[in-house]
Amino acid sequence: MSSVWSQLVGQEPAVRVLSSAAEAAAKIVAGEPAPSGAMTHAWLLTGPPGSGRSVAARTFAAALQCTAGTGCGECTGCRTALHGTHADVRLVVPEGLSISVAEMRALVQAAARRPSTGHWQVVIIEDADRLTEGASNALLKAVEEPPDRTVFLLCAPSDHPEDVSVTIRSRCRLVNLRTPPAEAIAEVLVARDGVEPELARWAASVCGGHVGRARRLAMDENSRKRREAVLRIPLGLRRPADVFVCADELIAAAEGDASEESKARDEAEKSELRTAMGGDATGKGVASAKRAAEAAVKALEKRQKSRATRTQRDTLDLALVDLAGFYRDVLVVNSGARTVLNHPDHADDIAEAARSWTPETTLRRLEAVLACREAILWNVKPRIAVEAMVTALRQG
Repeated sequence: MSSVWSQLVGQEPAVRVLSSAAEAAAKIVAGEPAPSGAMTHAWLLTGPPGSGRSVAARTFAAALQCTAGTGCGECTGCRTALHGTHADVRLVVPEGLSISVAEMRALVQAAARRPSTGHWQVVIIEDADRLTEGASNALLKAVEEPPDRTVFLLCAPSDHPEDVSVTIRSRCRLVNLRTPPAEAIAEVLVARDGVEPELARWAASVCGGHVGRARRLAMDENSRKRREAVLRIPLGLRRPADVFVCADELIAAAEGDASEESKARDEAEKSELRTAMGGDATGKGVASAKRAAEAAVKALEKRQKSRATRTQRDTLDLALVDLAGFYRDVLVVNSGARTVLNHPDHADDIAEAARSWTPETTLRRLEAVLACREAILWNVKPRIAVEAMVTALRQG
């Protein structure tokens, strides 16, 4: 790895801003004059899904802890920050659908301490749009009166920046990430993951600029099959009964993706917890340890269930984005615009739909998909929202 910045795919403008800030931060640590405004204590990293917001935050954290001050990628500070084991880099990833006030208060209290081994205390909050009102207020106090050598890195999707309170946003420096170009995604799949060039180019062309999705499509055949099941829906709604069949397929595709993503992680967490608490020990005097371990495992399972709900909704949302992309492509073909399709590998199906539907009915179908996404965001039961959407898709 030449530097930590190579982790960011197709984000050259953001890299320039963050690397300049890291260099200024190194000068501050060394007691040297630093360019005014290059480094600040609070950052808001926004971008579309899959653009690499959390990767950018971890990369920036690594550069801040780098002993060379540049994000070399080789020193202990860089490596531990990237792998999530640095003592002065705290990562908040919502286990459920929100970040609680208790969790945020504990984090703010810990962040007020001076760095123990690194140059800065760095707090990374993934999905900062999931902060509850109380959690936002607790964070705001810390951002308004920041401790010395503490940096807050907030990540939020650019399609809902208003979900981060305006008072917090006004105190953060904004860095916008863009949708990575397909060429850059394909290159990183080949170089980093060893994917065959042809498969990498295909995955990059159909992932909608979502790097993680491209990687899953390139490396997991089941993910490719589930995408195909989703994209069969638009032309598969020929009879009334197809509404329920297609709704089942869409829900099953999301559950399948979420289950595969969660299963291995859940089992590893349970095993590590039991081992740490002595729950797998044998011999005399271990009964109380076993009871404590089982109680801790039950609490962990509750958190995992909440996380699984969130993961399922996130994967369902990705499937809905694929579906919306199909109707968008139909509108593109209808308009005669010369632009890249979201699903170039389904060009024949898209052309057939463009011949069969009017632009008005296509637009209504697209609006139905977007309404379904909105309903799930407001905690409507996914199956109810999906069945209502699929009914609207059939009616046109």
